[in-house]
Amino acid sequence: MNKVKSLIACSILVASFASASNQVIEKVASPAEIIKKAPTTDWRKLDPENTLYLELEEGTVVIELNPDLAPGHVKNIKQLAREGFYKDLNVYRFVEGFVAQGGDAKETKKPKVGKSAIKAEFYKSTQSAQAITLVDDKDGYASRTGFLNGFAVAQNENATQTWQTHCPGTFAMARGNSADSGGTEFYVALGAIRYLDHNITSFGRVITGMEYIQRLERQPKDDTDLAFKNYNVIKDVKVAADYLKERPLVIDIMKTESDSFKTLIKARRNRPEDWFLATPNYTDICAVSVPMRQG
Repeated sequence: MNKVKSLIACSILVASFASASNQVIEKVASPAEIIKKAPTTDWRKLDPENTLYLELEEGTVVIELNPDLAPGHVKNIKQLAREGFYKDLNVYRFVEGFVAQGGDAKETKKPKVGKSAIKAEFYKSTQSAQAITLVDDKDGYASRTGFLNGFAVAQNENATQTWQTHCPGTFAMARGNSADSGGTEFYVALGAIRYLDHNITSFGRVITGMEYIQRLERQPKDDTDLAFKNYNVIKDVKVAADYLKERPLVIDIMKTESDSFKTLIKARRNRPEDWFLATPNYTDICAVSVPMRQG
């Protein structure tokens, strides 16, 4: 009788391992193949009205804004850009692996149309569950993670709170101790700093030009005003829609609700290339990049 029980137990164990193995080795195309084969319908154009040009001495950083999750911040920064608030200011704070922060370091410049402080938009609340392209329901900072309109997001358990996550390239608004004290001082995340999620308003992401941010000086040569005047100068911040004649916006983004992107998530979960030996069966939200292509 004991031998029979042992055989049954072994059979169950073998079946369990076989099932797990089948789940892990599900064959999908490589990310490169998925992107290459994605049909035209799985791509979208950047909206020029919600695209910023952060013009640095090193080059232009293209930033997509997120009006769905943070409409107030998107409206305010476009007003600031259009009134020329950021012209000749600085990216005055650079902390390796953390943030590159820009704006008015001395906090003496007064906006004409935009606001210097606006109400926080840490997350979007909805009456019913907000649908997203799910990446994983295991995460150290949220109940679930995924993508919404091209942005990496996280949600509470019943999906009625949705916020943009702090992955590399996230564009967000710095603030003081007060939740509603942010308005002009933006930053770009240089690493995955998820502990800032739900504590600060993220309202965009870098599409191209992270290399220009990485080339910025880490600190001024000295503390004099003259040295600071030439430190990581912001030539201007512009709304792309205002410059389409001089600078056509020819960037496509893969739709994160598309079948191609959903397949890409699977490929990131357990990389299909032969080189990979370990299969974690987990996807870190910050490890999934949204493909883009320039025309």
